[in-house]
Amino acid sequence: MKRPDRPDARDTTDVQNGAVMPTDVRCLVETDESSGVLRLSGVLDSAATGAVRDALLLRLCERPGPVVVDLSRLRVADPAARRVFAEVRSEIADWPAADVLVLDPAETTAGDGLPVCSTFDEAMAALARAPMTAATTTELAPVVGAARQVRMLVTNGCARWGIGALAEVGCIAATEMVNNVVAHARTGMTVRLAPHGDTLHIGVRDHSRQQPSYRGFAPVDTAGGRGMLLIDTVAQRWGSTLLPDGKLVWAVLHPPTYSV
Repeated sequence: MKRPDRPDARDTTDVQNGAVMPTDVRCLVETDESSGVLRLSGVLDSAATGAVRDALLLRLCERPGPVVVDLSRLRVADPAARRVFAEVRSEIADWPAADVLVLDPAETTAGDGLPVCSTFDEAMAALARAPMTAATTTELAPVVGAARQVRMLVTNGCARWGIGALAEVGCIAATEMVNNVVAHARTGMTVRLAPHGDTLHIGVRDHSRQQPSYRGFAPVDTAGGRGMLLIDTVAQRWGSTLLPDGKLVWAVLHPPTYSV
């Protein structure tokens, strides 16, 4: 989502260290580090949606599992701005171990296709029983040995989660995702793997906003250019989400199918 223009500086908000800091209190986002709760207070209008989106995406990157967005102290000044929560949920639908739940006592978001809770206890109960809580997360340096480390993570994770048939294609996708960070982003990275039923979700987060480039088939007489082609070949879906300080590249792998 493109960040909206901000004609009035008095209404702006900024993301600092994963939190939204208001220059003039309009919409304030507070992170509860002890749980998966993100609390919004003040007024949400179109000028604040970019900062809210960024803060929510950063929180989803930092913590495996769903995030509860608490709207109990928020007034929505612009009905269109309310769509930011559904848009974020759609954007992270294929991330490993990520989802958005909304605590909305007034049920203003009830028609937006979001899981909505009306009380804090209900939201905590939904958070506790949410799927996709099994996940493996690790930090890797941008070095050649990172690819070997991620292959071990994928192999061990698939065996532990009972989806061993995905280990080979998972290793291919994860290796290329990590190698792209080593070759192009050259920053530290966070790798997260999670099962979802019989599928494997992989996410690699780095600190470069340079998006991966996919050009389709690479001629045999060219060097390089095949990383994203390999990912596209083995993954059912893949994509990249821009973050305030980088991006997250994700892929979804399904069990192989064989025809007789």
